[in-house]
Amino acid sequence: MHEPKGVLYGVSVGPGDPELLTLKALRTIQACPVVAAPRTKRGGMVALDIARQAADLSGKEILPLDFSMSPDPAVRAAAHAAAVQLVRARLDAGQDVAMLNLGDVSIYATCSYLIGQLRAQGYATARVAGVPSFCAAAALLDESLTDIDTPLHIIPSCQQQDLEAALALPGTKVLMKSARRLPQVLHALQDRGLAGSSALVANCGLPGQLALPSLEGLPQAALEAGYFATIIVKDPKEG
Repeated sequence: MHEPKGVLYGVSVGPGDPELLTLKALRTIQACPVVAAPRTKRGGMVALDIARQAADLSGKEILPLDFSMSPDPAVRAAAHAAAVQLVRARLDAGQDVAMLNLGDVSIYATCSYLIGQLRAQGYATARVAGVPSFCAAAALLDESLTDIDTPLHIIPSCQQQDLEAALALPGTKVLMKSARRLPQVLHALQDRGLAGSSALVANCGLPGQLALPSLEGLPQAALEAGYFATIIVKDPKEG
């Protein structure tokens, strides 16, 4: 008789504030003997730090997963394969694994790669929803993302050509994943006359949180906001 294999759970921990973890996320983390989380090159584990403030992780195996941000697809694929191997070993031993994911597990989620590959190999997987960074950012700004009939667009603002087309769309635009191109993205907003109707939140719920309700004049703080920056662009015609 084959021993039952473990289940991989992709667990949302929200953008930073531990109070935004859902009850289901907490229950899932507490039920799993293994907690996996992405680890940066410098050894930081932001998602794990968030979960630790809300859940008791004593007695659990903490499994760091090293993903790559390299522009080389082969390097990224190798990192994914190594992470899959680490998680698969725990599943084969019959252990359930909670993989922590910043924001929500359905939006630009690191755990999607693991879930996709392991599910294709016949392992059971599940996702636990959470609070996306742009929803937390809107709440921090005390702003609504939409009116009753306003379109909402979620855009990875990493390519200039795509960004130009996206900014011409009607409704509210949420710009994510700007990374090193953040200054160019902000200047594109200014050039289009959209800086005054745009807001930026960085490190939402984390140390160093920054909230700018307007980007008029391109504040220096916005230009230096860093990786965890979310920009909300309102349509001036609907303001």
